[in-house]
Amino acid sequence: MNWIASLPMYNVTPVLASHWRALLADTLRVAAPGARIEDRGSDLYGLWRDDRLLLAQTCGYPLMHSLAGAVQVVATPHFDAPGCDGLSYRSVLVVRVDAPYPSLEACRGARAAFNQDDSNSGMNLFRHAVAPLARGGRFFGSVLQTGSHLASLQALAEGRADVTAIDCVTFAFVQDGLPALAAAVRGIGWTAPAPGLPLVAARTVPAALIESLRGALDIALQADPDRARALHLKGFSVPPAHAYDRIVTLEQEAEGAGYPHLA
Repeated sequence: MNWIASLPMYNVTPVLASHWRALLADTLRVAAPGARIEDRGSDLYGLWRDDRLLLAQTCGYPLMHSLAGAVQVVATPHFDAPGCDGLSYRSVLVVRVDAPYPSLEACRGARAAFNQDDSNSGMNLFRHAVAPLARGGRFFGSVLQTGSHLASLQALAEGRADVTAIDCVTFAFVQDGLPALAAAVRGIGWTAPAPGLPLVAARTVPAALIESLRGALDIALQADPDRARALHLKGFSVPPAHAYDRIVTLEQEAEGAGYPHLA
């Protein structure tokens, strides 16, 4: 099999993209020297559904929905960013730095931004946080889909939206590498926790190779401590079999509260 791999999810800046690519290259050098790093651009589902996929990162929401049965979890990264705890992470509830909103509850009638419908951090966790506050299935004055966390933050900074939910790892990377954007916004709270973005492989990848990947990830992490610090990366673990069921539970809780969509 001509295996392919890619780690596109946290490429917040070009420097971070180069660090993730180097980490991946070191991992493949140990576990699968013949594998090729492939950039699919915005075609993430094409990458995730490729039978040749040896290693990539996806979001927990598609893992539990559109990718169910198509991929297997290799490991979940542990980050040292604020909001992370072991394999879990949260989203930061964010407003403009000068916005008159001290809390999510104060955002009733405001303009919300979110990245995309299949995002756990930008949509599902946000929806779950808003659900207890909604009335008749509505809370916001309007909702804007932006396409990415960075675009959601930019919408706040430019005054096109008032509040959003940002993956706390992404938010830490923005604070590290995009100081002007970070200075234009501020956090007002946190969502509930959920398992972080998993590293996955196609179902076609043999169990022995999955085990080799897990060992190779640890070796690659330890090979460059400065790179690990830049990536806020502490380690990896293999999550329990049903760990990601929590994402569906959070979805069901929002729906049970009469709030199936951000609105």
